[in-house]
Amino acid sequence: MKKIVSILVLVILGFVLFYINLPVINYGFTGFAFILLILVFVAIVFSAGITVSEKTKQVKLAALPSKILYVLVAVLLAYIILLPLVTSTKMLRTDSFKNLIGKVEDGQKITNHIAPISIDKIRVVDEKLAYLLGEKILGSQPALGSQVELGEFCIQKVGTELYWVAPLLHSGLLKWFNNKDGTDGYVMVSATNERDVKLVQNVGGKPVKIKYQPGAYFGSELHRHVYFNGNATAGLTDFSFEIDDAGNPFWVITKYAKKIGFAGKDATGVIVVDAQSGAINEYSIAKTPQWVDRIQPLDFIENQLNYWGKYVHGYWNFSNADKLQTTEGLTLVYGKDNKSYWYTGLTSVGKDESAVGFVLVDTRTKQATFYKQSGATEYAAQSSAEGKVQEKGYKASLPIPYNINNIPAYVMTLKDDGGLVKMFAMVDISDYTIVGVGNTMRETLTAFKNVYNMADNKINPNSVSNKKTVKSIVTRIQNDVKNGNSFYYFKVKDYPNIFVGSSQISNQLPVTIIGDSISVSFDLDLEEVIDISTFENLNLRDSLKTK
Repeated sequence: MKKIVSILVLVILGFVLFYINLPVINYGFTGFAFILLILVFVAIVFSAGITVSEKTKQVKLAALPSKILYVLVAVLLAYIILLPLVTSTKMLRTDSFKNLIGKVEDGQKITNHIAPISIDKIRVVDEKLAYLLGEKILGSQPALGSQVELGEFCIQKVGTELYWVAPLLHSGLLKWFNNKDGTDGYVMVSATNERDVKLVQNVGGKPVKIKYQPGAYFGSELHRHVYFNGNATAGLTDFSFEIDDAGNPFWVITKYAKKIGFAGKDATGVIVVDAQSGAINEYSIAKTPQWVDRIQPLDFIENQLNYWGKYVHGYWNFSNADKLQTTEGLTLVYGKDNKSYWYTGLTSVGKDESAVGFVLVDTRTKQATFYKQSGATEYAAQSSAEGKVQEKGYKASLPIPYNINNIPAYVMTLKDDGGLVKMFAMVDISDYTIVGVGNTMRETLTAFKNVYNMADNKINPNSVSNKKTVKSIVTRIQNDVKNGNSFYYFKVKDYPNIFVGSSQISNQLPVTIIGDSISVSFDLDLEEVIDISTFENLNLRDSLKTK
């Protein structure tokens, strides 16, 4: 009877430990071995028959544990401690760690990879601001706000637009118990327009109920639901909430394996879980649905890039020759091919102001491209932008790289202490002293291009390749003063766009009138209002020649 009770206790204890911890049962993972070790120690205690003498109060062993249990302890300790040292030590497996990222291609120009973009498509809402806006819309419905809380925001493309999307999660055990069928929807915040905030509670005429989520309990807890439905032997990470193009909510979970003994985490596929029904679909990387933006977890790619840069000349490189490291972190950007990429700068070890190049890594396939061009790190760009408005004390958001008229430039918001966007900034990646700030993105772009053009492109003379020159007659012209600078907006005959330039571009602009013949050069871009690079009033030139 005593043995039966002991076995029953071990079975119950083992089930509880596995149910709570969800260890991966596979080579390279130690969680399940730790649980087995605990169970073996408990079995040793039971089999030892420990008693306490009533007279002497001494602990005595009624029987010695089986030798098999001691052998199991030795095997498990070897698996947990010794085997990882032999198979996963960086000193012994340097090449394996270095090559974990795969082949890194050499890129020519980063502007060939990042698409030109119109200013109304530039990201002006970061994750922190998205959370503030999401909290605000949630707070506008007190009955809902008291029952749920916002989950983590993930950025993704929905159709052709960029959104931050976050699920509503249970705010506690009692809230889950009273609402087991799920929380009422999710929040969408436009990454390009802070006024576009939506609380989505119906899709296709049906109410949205997020039943399976990390904040749920028992079988509705997302990780447990996936684990006990045939995924106990695979590493699972990066539980991201995404919606398809129709707005249906899903959880996208990355499956991974250990490629270097007990280390070297590497994505092998994804599991897509319907957040409402719990239906599970598993995909290889190549066959993952197109609406899924991210398969490769940020921390995986960051570690693999750092291994690649650190072990460039092997493990014993104490002089740090040619060593590279990532800069501030990785940022999600979108390329010309409409694919998403992890972006980061690379600096030489020991230097943090100047980047020696930049890397784009496909968030689905992990294809990495290295652009060997010097420039500003994200931190240096932030400092430069903040310095431009230092009297206001604004803080810059994480810079996002963009292709501004074939000029690689960081774009960021400048926020006050309350996290609200007050201004915008653009910083030339090649030279962080070229900075433009403004109250609107239009003003910022104009200021940036004015500063860039006044620098006469000495930093990167080949960056602007799509220049055009137009000779025509002014049909309308009007000036506007912004931040102490005079800007002149004008139209010319037989050209549809509006042109704008400051008096810093040309001192002939303030004296130009309707009917004057002019010559302007500008960068071909996607904007309706075009910033000019040069301006010449041909009437004034001719009148000066006749004198």
